[in-house]
Amino acid sequence: MPVGFLSDDQVKAYSEFEELPSLADLEKFFFLDAFDRNVIAQSRQDAHHLGVGIQIGTVRYKGLFLEDPLAVPWPVVDYLAVQLGIVDPSQVKRYGVRPKTTYEHAWMIRDAYGFHGFEGRETTWEGRVLAKKFLTFLHGRAWTHAEGPTALFDQSAAWLRRHRVLLPGVRVLERLVASVREQADDRLFATVARQASRADSGLPRALFGLLEVPEGSRFSELERLRQAPKRQSGAELVRALKRVDDIARFELGRVEVSKVPVRRMKTLARYGAGSKAPLLVRLHEPRRTATLVAVTRSLEAEAIDDALDLFALLMATRLISPVRRKASVDRLAMLPKLEKASKLLSKASRVLVEQLDLVAEADADLDPAALWAAVTDQAGATKEQVLAALESVEELVPDDDGAAEAAMRAALVDKYNTVRPFLKLLGESQALGAAAGGRKVLAAVRRLPELARRQVTRKPLLPKEVDGSLMTAAWKRAVFANPNLPQGAVDRDAYVVCVLEALHRALGVRDVFAAPSLRWADPRAICWTGGRGRRSARTCWRRCR
Repeated sequence: MPVGFLSDDQVKAYSEFEELPSLADLEKFFFLDAFDRNVIAQSRQDAHHLGVGIQIGTVRYKGLFLEDPLAVPWPVVDYLAVQLGIVDPSQVKRYGVRPKTTYEHAWMIRDAYGFHGFEGRETTWEGRVLAKKFLTFLHGRAWTHAEGPTALFDQSAAWLRRHRVLLPGVRVLERLVASVREQADDRLFATVARQASRADSGLPRALFGLLEVPEGSRFSELERLRQAPKRQSGAELVRALKRVDDIARFELGRVEVSKVPVRRMKTLARYGAGSKAPLLVRLHEPRRTATLVAVTRSLEAEAIDDALDLFALLMATRLISPVRRKASVDRLAMLPKLEKASKLLSKASRVLVEQLDLVAEADADLDPAALWAAVTDQAGATKEQVLAALESVEELVPDDDGAAEAAMRAALVDKYNTVRPFLKLLGESQALGAAAGGRKVLAAVRRLPELARRQVTRKPLLPKEVDGSLMTAAWKRAVFANPNLPQGAVDRDAYVVCVLEALHRALGVRDVFAAPSLRWADPRAICWTGGRGRRSARTCWRRCR
């Protein structure tokens, strides 16, 4: 890593006053209490009083003593002069006439306030302990935090100030930070590459093959695996699932990297994902292997998420939504006819009720011909028109309350050809897992490749070969009551679409989940059980959402 990562402005701000301290900073760092005044009183002249006060405030504010103690904004001098009762602050200019005076006062302040030196110049036990603690902090932060060198430099300076360690020269600390970050990077590369070789000695070579450009192609395999789905179709889902299988063949779950901080792996994967294959080829070992492991692990989760996103999108936009829209359109189309028939029946029924009441009041014999004549005269409808309206209502409004839902499920069966291309890859995917509520759904999904290959014209599907618990009443009618199939045969196409709809629902509530994954992972995996830290499933699910 290049040592000079700080800009000129940052170097200047490290040891100089770039701007006037705010009022809050003046009150925090340059306010003189009783102890400060006692330290200042050890000097005799007003110029020395003011100079010592400036050095006390400066070491609090900047964490170090300035090479020129008087290189501070003049309002700071005025602020201190008022507190010390010095009428003429300009006499502070005589403070550095004797150069050694400033150093003697700095040593006095260091000893009085318990500041420690840097770079092993401390001979006290406390100073050595602080030096060890600082290196432990620096190495630990460089290993666990994926932050840039400037951020680590700022954190190091803040730690030194908190622990009253005088800041060293800017280049000294800059070189130390660069060295520690380089050691952390080397440790990361070596650890990941070593774990990859332990999992499979041929894995590094196999991953390196991703950087090679196959014959007849314009880009490497890694570039191909980076490409996410671009269209919404069954064929595109087939390619997305094939992408998942191509990455899963490396079995990167075998590589044990649990001891590597997650942030470091993500940063390494981000670097690999944003680099072209020729650049990755030029990396030295073990950095190249570690980068390929990180980027391929990340791509595996992304590929699974992309495939399931596309599956959910296809189910919503190509299967369920079109059928619902068609059902809504058909229902709207029949409303005028239903309204006309219902209005006619309403008028005829009212007339019949009134006539029957009159017959009952007069205690007369019922005359059907007279009743129909009254209906024709008052309702304006003949007997034939009333019967035709009755037939229309019975046709448009079946006796079964679930008929509309059953009709929609029957229409979904026509979408079998849309889902057929990806049934094999979906059923054979090892990325899917299930909680207790989704195990039956996942078991049915595992059978989809077999059902897709089955020639149902020669060997019909039987009821005992399907899981009826996955079906709603509407689906049972579509699966078991197809009039075009032999008696007792199950509609394979309807059952497959029913299983896919159940999978879509189970994925939505994560009864079926994917691993590794970012968006479709099991939310229960972050919950713990047992003891006082136990969480309820409902609380955990609400927290995960």
